[in-house]
Amino acid sequence: MSTNPAIAGIPLVLGGNVFGFTADEDASFAVLDAFHAAGGRMIDTADVYSAWVPGHKGGESETVLGKWFAQGGKRADMRLHTKTGMLGGQELYEPARVVASLAASLDRLQTDYVDLYYAHRDYEELPIGDIVAAFDRAVRTGQVRALGASNFTAARLGAALQAASDQGATPFSVLQNEYNLVSREAYGADLQALCTTRGIPMLPFFGLASGFLTGKYRTEADLGKSVRGQRMGKLIESGKPMLAAMDDIVRETGATHAQVALAWLRMQPGIGAPIASATSVEQVRDLCEAATLELSADQLARLTAAL
Repeated sequence: MSTNPAIAGIPLVLGGNVFGFTADEDASFAVLDAFHAAGGRMIDTADVYSAWVPGHKGGESETVLGKWFAQGGKRADMRLHTKTGMLGGQELYEPARVVASLAASLDRLQTDYVDLYYAHRDYEELPIGDIVAAFDRAVRTGQVRALGASNFTAARLGAALQAASDQGATPFSVLQNEYNLVSREAYGADLQALCTTRGIPMLPFFGLASGFLTGKYRTEADLGKSVRGQRMGKLIESGKPMLAAMDDIVRETGATHAQVALAWLRMQPGIGAPIASATSVEQVRDLCEAATLELSADQLARLTAAL
């Protein structure tokens, strides 16, 4: 595990994208209680969750989390991560807007600080130094413990680190990009090298490829099993070799497909902890067991080669 103060507990981050979406308030509270009881200490959310749902405007996940913190008294136990930058365009990275977005998130979360505040996406038309300065201003409010970058390339993250050094600003100390057994482009060799060299933990999102890597989506008919099934139509064919490799390792280890997928992630260079979401207590228990699953070098190699 990383020594980064924004990263703590078992090597798993609970994704908050389902809270107030496919998990209502009661289900969300049950998931959060189970995660805490299992030793989970990191929760990831964003001000955009779940603006894609008709009738939602973003902030629904943060609102549910705020209610859970208020009634549970567990805020001090948890490392809370949130993001800004998706509910609009590049104007969101004006310094005053970043601070205003932070204030709105804190209000919904019912807390006076976040452990990790992300630039949720890069706007490559903006000078990287301007983005660094804007998020440094958020840190200077005293309400942000550390900064993260999400959906950044190696070139832009490297430039951001240099800009922070030049400015005497708080650097991005965590990366969050998409990365899993069937999608590896956004954390390629260049980013792996940068993260491992600079000691920047990568917390990959879509660790289970929207559920495909649980093994329950194998035919076109399976896509109707959940609202997420619509996202993985192309994987039904292209992902067959990966599921076959996973099937073998599931038989060998007695683990579930989700556990195998997250264990592979956990054991890749530079990974601090994968992010995965759950809508039930049973799913939480399944995910948390991945934190102790050790795959052999041969099993890791077979999974890596199956893409």
